[in-house]
Amino acid sequence: VQLVESGGGLVQAGGSLRLSCAASGLTFSSYPMGWFRQAPGKEREFVAAISRSGGSTDYADSVKGRFTISRDNAKNMVYLHMNSLKPEDTAVYYCAADPRTIATNGYGILYWGKGTLVTVSS
Repeated sequence: VQLVESGGGLVQAGGSLRLSCAASGLTFSSYPMGWFRQAPGKEREFVAAISRSGGSTDYADSVKGRFTISRDNAKNMVYLHMNSLKPEDTAVYYCAADPRTIATNGYGILYWGKGTLVTVSS
């Protein structure tokens, strides 16, 4: 199984980015998917999750109303649309997949990508 993130970069505060995660080696539509992030010197934190069908989503309070998670099961892709970015959103963003659920504490999640860096300048 491979999860490959892309779309990170440098953006000014108030700007937008779309992160993508390409999944391979798994029956994608059978996996809930999620995004986590880890800022320098901080612990990894939950960002967003989406159900197998895409019909249900969950967000951390810190990104609710600004970020949107979506998926395309035909393309084996999951996305994170990030708007109104703030300097505190600066982090490495990781894609996650697990056949059971995406635990918001990240424990027990089966598959992780290597991450993509998002830097938001003030």
